[in-house]
Amino acid sequence: QVQLAQSGGGSVQAGDSLRLSCVASGRTFSINVMGWYRQAPGKARELVAGSTRGARTHYTDSVKGRFTISRDNAKNTVYLEMNSLKPEDTAVYYCTAGRTTNPSGTYDYWGQGTQVTVSS
Repeated sequence: QVQLAQSGGGSVQAGDSLRLSCVASGRTFSINVMGWYRQAPGKARELVAGSTRGARTHYTDSVKGRFTISRDNAKNTVYLEMNSLKPEDTAVYYCTAGRTTNPSGTYDYWGQGTQVTVSS
């Protein structure tokens, strides 16, 4: 089993930046991909960004050029740097990890979620 502990998030103004962090523990050798999903009120959960161990990445179109995902494999940690935040980025953000080798594939493990609120 894999446990994910995430930190970061909060309330900011449009145009501000935030950084989310997530540390994996447990059977981390089984993890190939780590990423971030988000879920806004009344909307389906969507994959924001994912990254393989080799730094092959996937981003949803709405965050390309604004968000950057990175990993520290030695620390089993994934980060999401969010710049130029918009009100539509408001959501609960979930750290996720999986055994797939596809950064846009199916993820198996989930963090507890953290709220990101962007006001205009």
